[in-house]
Amino acid sequence: MKKFLLIMSALILQGCTGLPDNVEPVKDFELNRYLGQWYEIARLDHSFERGLSQVTAEYSLKPDGGVKVINRGYNAAKQKWKEAEGKAYFVNGADEAYLKVSFFGPFYGAYVVFGLDKQAYQYAFVSGPDTDYLWLLARTPTLSPEVIKQFVEMASARGFDTDNLIYVEQKAEVKQ
Repeated sequence: MKKFLLIMSALILQGCTGLPDNVEPVKDFELNRYLGQWYEIARLDHSFERGLSQVTAEYSLKPDGGVKVINRGYNAAKQKWKEAEGKAYFVNGADEAYLKVSFFGPFYGAYVVFGLDKQAYQYAFVSGPDTDYLWLLARTPTLSPEVIKQFVEMASARGFDTDNLIYVEQKAEVKQ
């Protein structure tokens, strides 16, 4: 019975780090260029970010070779900042933008960069383990309409419900 539970637990946890159909991670990914602060431009709604504006993600190297993740957002209804710290590790290799990320305990979810400004690393299209999780990130609080259109088209073609995207209110300078 213990063996069965262990196998089932492993399968369930593996399912959270899988790739959505039709989503391919960016190849020739350069983590050092991806590190730093990103602004959330758009997302699909989910409970852990519901009601947040001015959302940012900060990525930095951990001593063990992983990535430290700090997500922040402002809850206007409560008039306070919400912050979550997590960790991420590459699933297949450091040159593929496919990571597993955890914000609590041993439970990981997929973090897949499937679109990226590879020249300047100024925007990224990010998926979770399935089509319920989608983000558009940028180095600046705003993006051009052309990039947003490209994001919507690419995400829609991969099965994401882009009609339900939330466009995140950002300030020019996020104060915390």
